[in-house]
Amino acid sequence: MKKKTETTTPNRPTHRVYAVKKTGDDKGHWTEIGAAWAQQDGKGFNLKLEFLPIAGAEIVIREPRAEGGR
Repeated sequence: MKKKTETTTPNRPTHRVYAVKKTGDDKGHWTEIGAAWAQQDGKGFNLKLEFLPIAGAEIVIREPRAEGGR
């Protein structure tokens, strides 16, 4: 029998959600639109979106950068 590994869901988001619209340069225009938390079983994410992405934008979920780091 497989042992189920449980993780706790933190109060703070584990990831940030961005809408990335391609522009003329390689970087694109990144807009933060929400946050994500890993689910307890580690197999998915719960999302809270503050904004909906515009047509043609890619949705990107990333770990936040360290405070003060760029």
